[in-house]
Amino acid sequence: MHIKEGPKERHTLSVTVTNEPGVLARIAGMFTARGYNIESLTVADITEDDSISRITIVTAGTPAVIEQVVAQLDRMVPVHKVTDLTLLGDHVERELALVKVAGTGDHRIEALRLAEVFRANVVDTTISSFVFEVTGASTKIDRFVELMQDIGLVEVARTGIVAMARGKLAI
Repeated sequence: MHIKEGPKERHTLSVTVTNEPGVLARIAGMFTARGYNIESLTVADITEDDSISRITIVTAGTPAVIEQVVAQLDRMVPVHKVTDLTLLGDHVERELALVKVAGTGDHRIEALRLAEVFRANVVDTTISSFVFEVTGASTKIDRFVELMQDIGLVEVARTGIVAMARGKLAI
């Protein structure tokens, strides 16, 4: 079946699954087999029940493709529930990054000034470098990394997006 092309939209999916070996590989394999791209992928146990994990997947596609992705995920045996947080509406997304910046003198002062503006924490420091921890929306992290390029960006490690619906109800 050929899906009509249209404008791609970014969607954040929350998928609860049975916490067992191979589940993540099966889900990632479903995306690969159908030619869907995963922009971000995070997974962790749900603390209330360690037999269940939550996988947060950020992907992009036409509305028809996203609908198909959700339907295919929902049919997988280890999947308990798929929620398209983007369609749900109000939700919170956050990402964490460690950003290593090298520099001395004015570059060092500027790196600290920018870190303060972005509310980044210094988690490691040497005479010639810092490692900053910055959290927030992906666009905030992108901008912080971009600004650090001119100062002496050395390395970036990002967690991927975690997301949760707003309000009192669990999804």
